[in-house]
Amino acid sequence: MSDADLRLRYLDEVIPLLFPPSARTSVRTLLPHRLVPRRLVTRARWHVGGRVLVGDGPDTIETHLSEVLGQRVRTELHVRPARRVNRKPILEAYGARGLVGFVKIGDTAGARELVRHEVETLRMLADRPLKVVVPPGVLHFGSWRELDVLVLTPLPVTDRSAPSLLSLGGQRRRVRPELLAAAVAEIAALDPAGAWHGDFSPWNVAADADGRLLVWDWERFGAGVPLGFDALHHFFQGALRRMRPGPAAQACVAKAGRILEPFGLSFAESRLTAAHYLIALADRHRRDGYEPLGPSSDWLNPVLDHLEVLP
Repeated sequence: MSDADLRLRYLDEVIPLLFPPSARTSVRTLLPHRLVPRRLVTRARWHVGGRVLVGDGPDTIETHLSEVLGQRVRTELHVRPARRVNRKPILEAYGARGLVGFVKIGDTAGARELVRHEVETLRMLADRPLKVVVPPGVLHFGSWRELDVLVLTPLPVTDRSAPSLLSLGGQRRRVRPELLAAAVAEIAALDPAGAWHGDFSPWNVAADADGRLLVWDWERFGAGVPLGFDALHHFFQGALRRMRPGPAAQACVAKAGRILEPFGLSFAESRLTAAHYLIALADRHRRDGYEPLGPSSDWLNPVLDHLEVLP
C-alpha cells in the first residue's frame, strides 16, 4: 500500500472522530492534492480538486476548541502516515489573528499515554529557569468525546506569560553545534540522574532569533540516561535521512567521540555511550511493538559485534 493510500485510510478514521457526521456538512481541501495528502484545510474559492466532506454540526473539534480558547477557531488537520506507532491527529488552530495553537489528540491508549506524559513534562519545564531551551507552553489540556485534547503554544514564544501568535514558519536558522550542545547539557541537568528529551531530532529543534533553541515534541522525555543521548539521537536521526539503518548506526558509533566531545567524554566512553543509546532506541521500538528500522539483529547487532567490550 502506498504512502498516499495509508494517509487517506487514516484520514477516513480521523474525520469521524473530530467532525462527527451531521445533517450539515462543510467542504475541506486536501493539500497539495489527493495523490500527496498532507493537510486538510478550509476550502477556499481558488482551490481545485481535493474535495473532502466533513461533519459541521454543533459538536466538532472546532467548536470545542473555540469554547476552551475563548475565540472562534478553524483548524487544519495534518494527514499523517498510518504506520507510525505514536500516530495521533495533529491540528493547527487558527483564530482571527492567525495561529493560536497546535493541537494533539490522544485517540488511542498509546497516544493518550504520550500526550499525558508531554503535559506533565511541559508543566515541569514551565517551573524551571531554562536559559537555552524554549519549550512550548500548555494552553489547554482536557477531554472531549473520550479523547484527550492538548493545545500547545506555537513556537517561538516571545512572552512566557502569554501565548504567542507567531508560528515557526519560513526558513529555519541553522543550529550551531555549540547551541545544540548547550541545549543537550541543559536538558540533561533537569534530573540528578541525567535526562534526555527522547526525540531530539533535527526536525524537532530550531534556532530562535535570540540565540536560544526552540524544542518541541516532549512526549519521550525521560530520566536516568547517560549524558549525550540527545546529541547521539540528533546525529543518528539525521543520518537515517541519508543512509540505511545499519550504516547510520555504524556512523553513530564511529563518530561518537566527536559528537560527545563537548561533554568531556573520552573516545572509549563515547563509543560505549553510543552503543547504549542504540540499544535503548531498539528497546523502545521493541516495547512499542513496531520496528521502523527493521529487526535490530539486522542493523544493531553487527555494530555491537565490532565493539571490544560492552558492559
